[in-house]
Amino acid sequence: MATMTEKEMSNVGKRKTAVARVYVRQRKGELGTLNINGRSLEEYFPRPALQKIALQSLDMTNTNGQYDIYINVAGGGISAQASAVRHGIAKVLNDMDKAMRPALKKAGFLTRDAREVERKKYGLAGARRRYQFSKR
Repeated sequence: MATMTEKEMSNVGKRKTAVARVYVRQRKGELGTLNINGRSLEEYFPRPALQKIALQSLDMTNTNGQYDIYINVAGGGISAQASAVRHGIAKVLNDMDKAMRPALKKAGFLTRDAREVERKKYGLAGARRRYQFSKR
């Protein structure tokens, strides 16, 4: 999507109605930071499972701690936001180094998960659930 400079990149990750705008800056020599909506990863995603999902693309490419990552995420639930963050980070890593593409593609991190909530239909209690049938 939008690229800033050679060492700064940005991209967008999506899942359901969650949208994560990811900005990545290369770090030299020191440990990089991860900032989500002005908070740390542990603060924003308190559950360890969600932290793991958000960092999967970095763990797979062995680039954890090499970049300063700033993320603005909005919409959806907390789980969809974690998946949107993973998708956005994977897209930025792919833009930064094309050698990472096969690993990210094989894991399915570059593909947007297109599953959405099915809409409610008229005459039904939900998307597919019917009202109880009464014979008499």
